[in-house]
Amino acid sequence: MKVLIAGAGRLGTQIAQVLSAARNVVTLVESDDDRVAQLADLPHVRLVAGDACEPDVLERAGAFTSDLVIAATGRDEDNLVISLLAKGQFGVGRVAARVNEAENAWLFDERWGVDVSVPAATPLISLIEEATGATDTVALLRLSKAGVEVIETAITVQSRAAGRALGEIALPAGTVVATVVRDGRPTVPGPEVRLQPGDELLLVSHEATEQEIHAAFQ
Repeated sequence: MKVLIAGAGRLGTQIAQVLSAARNVVTLVESDDDRVAQLADLPHVRLVAGDACEPDVLERAGAFTSDLVIAATGRDEDNLVISLLAKGQFGVGRVAARVNEAENAWLFDERWGVDVSVPAATPLISLIEEATGATDTVALLRLSKAGVEVIETAITVQSRAAGRALGEIALPAGTVVATVVRDGRPTVPGPEVRLQPGDELLLVSHEATEQEIHAAFQ
């Protein structure tokens, strides 16, 4: 599946990481050049610098051949414009848009090209399920036939992993930590990284269940 994500903030970047880990072709569009530079090493994700509200930027990012566009910026007006362009001008089959302000939710419908409107508080996994139309994921994300599962877990003050280094945590067989998102910035973690409350982890596994992953960290 070819996916175009507009907005490389915390949410957009997480979606890009999950969908690329599931072997989708992902393009991430961001207007902030500094943010684009920060994400230059993001694996298996094509980065495009520019304002996704501009048709030529969307075209350069591959909107004409995208199966799914996700408008994930922090501005509702931008997400609506992106959705309308994606559906009306580029004929994208499925468009999902983030709703940042609850009072604007009524705008996010087919009139603006939105197939799926997603409140900002929606968990990442649920958002991707809704955006992609996947129905067999429940809490695990299975978006490819490769058998790769991407599992999300968050570190809280009550988590047993809080304050511990990643290398000290026994992970289930066939499991790796793909990224640790801290203060909105994804990093590829080494064993010396010490987990803190507020960290969000994305793990890729061929064997482990969600319960086994959570048992290791919670």
